[in-house]
Formats: sequence, structure tokens, C-alpha cells
Amino acid sequence: MIDFFSKEEEKQIIAAIESAEMQTSGEIRVHLTRRPHKDLMQDALRIFHKLEMHKTAQRNGVLILLAPNARQFAIIGDEGINKVVPPNFWQTERDVMLEHFQRKAYGDGVSKVIEQIGDKLKTFFPRQDDDVNELSDEISYDD
Repeated sequence: MIDFFSKEEEKQIIAAIESAEMQTSGEIRVHLTRRPHKDLMQDALRIFHKLEMHKTAQRNGVLILLAPNARQFAIIGDEGINKVVPPNFWQTERDVMLEHFQRKAYGDGVSKVIEQIGDKLKTFFPRQDDDVNELSDEISYDD
């Protein structure tokens, strides 16, 4: 386990995921990695598939990947999301996180972005009465 978030921040992030997913059928995951390879986006894609996020019914998974030791992060969405969100959507969310991270407000930054992603996804992927939580809301870590 990577010691980055405090217990309170972890609870805050999980609560943000749960709240966002009450509004949308989209699935949001947060993952921490110890040592990213040269290209963090390639790591994000690898982890996205390892966590089986590409197997959601509507292809509407979002991964927030953090590499605290390298001071890097990435946000990626599956093809269902990328078809409907504006072209600058992920960059906008990245900028919000970066603002918070520069103030060392890591938990707040991740939570805010999760909230904003949930708000946007509910427009395109509203939660249905028969919606099931397809992926864990817990923060995951490299083995």
C-alpha cells in the first residue's frame, strides 16, 4: 500500500466516488502507483485494463491514476465517455487537480474532480433504476 492519503482523505475520496456514482451509471476509480514507467498515460491504459474498467456495460469508466513519488497524475476515460465529452474535458479536470495539488490539498483535488466528472457524466450517462455498481469504489494500489 502506498502511504499518500490520510485516512480522512481516503474516506473523503471514496464518499465522492459513491456520491458521483449515485447520479450516473459511470464508474470512477482512483489508483496509486509506486513507480510509473516513462509514459504515465501508457501506465494509465495498462492499469485501466488490469482493473477491467473497459468491461463496463456502457464503456463509461474513468481512471484517476496518481504516481505520488514521481509527482505525476493522469485522468483517462473509456471510449463511451470520450465520444460525448468536450475535447478539452480531461485537460480541464487535470487543471483543477493541479491547482489543488500545488496547495498540497491532494484529497480535496481528487474529490473535486470526481464531483465534476460525476456532474458531467450524469448528463450523458444518467443513473438508471436498475443500475449496479460494476467496479469497486475503494482506492486501489500497485501490488
